[in-house]
Amino acid sequence: MNFINKLNAAWAANDSLLCVGLDPDVERLPAQFRGSPDGIYLFCKEIIDATADLACAFKPQIAYFAALGAEQQLEKICAYLRGKHAHIPLILDAKRGDIGATAKQYAREAFDRYGADAVTVNPYMGFDSVEPYMEWQDRGVIVLCRTSNPGGSDLQFLEVDGKPLYQHVARLVADKWNTNGQCALVVGATFPQEIAQVRALVGEMPLLIPGIGAQGGDIEATVRAGRTDAGTGMMINSSRAILYAASQGSEDFAQAARRVAHETRGAINVHR
Repeated sequence: MNFINKLNAAWAANDSLLCVGLDPDVERLPAQFRGSPDGIYLFCKEIIDATADLACAFKPQIAYFAALGAEQQLEKICAYLRGKHAHIPLILDAKRGDIGATAKQYAREAFDRYGADAVTVNPYMGFDSVEPYMEWQDRGVIVLCRTSNPGGSDLQFLEVDGKPLYQHVARLVADKWNTNGQCALVVGATFPQEIAQVRALVGEMPLLIPGIGAQGGDIEATVRAGRTDAGTGMMINSSRAILYAASQGSEDFAQAARRVAHETRGAINVHR
């Protein structure tokens, strides 16, 4: 099953547009996992099991693992997701962007090493830096478009032929780059007007939307701006608000994560 089909199935099966981000910060892990050689894996595994029926996707952020030399734990997490929760898309949040030969290696990392269903990429070196990911015809390529950070405007609002650059990226991906029909775009929840403009440009293409929860994006405005006519079309990501829902040191972290994930899914669904 390709990425888009799996995502459509997860939207329906779990009645969810919620993407759960896996950004394990060792300083915020419950005490029982600190110092353990598999602590990150065990923590993420419990979060996954607690929220799997509430999510349309899981999105591990590779930097949180690589900075600690914990890539093997990330491999185990990805293997666990593919085995226990194979119906839920696995998105590797890597934001890669490099020349073609190097991009081939990054694509192998995402799709062969980690077995991801999709990967986030940076488009600003052009199509030849994105094309190697397209060789995996069933995998998703999620292109940065209008990011949730304030500094994104430094480049993304530069005018190209009278339109902001992020709109040019959206059109380029929708009209030319989406050769396998497996592309999606990253558009931040902190800019709902831009979400609506991107949705108008790209039709039914899925949007990965970070920025709710800890970053303060408004759920109602996000859903109204980004939903498709079918009431889907989005993977609305929440990471820290779910992962660290429990008070520091609490042993009921998984139950707290589930509670916040359930509340977030419900808040999203109200406006679909």
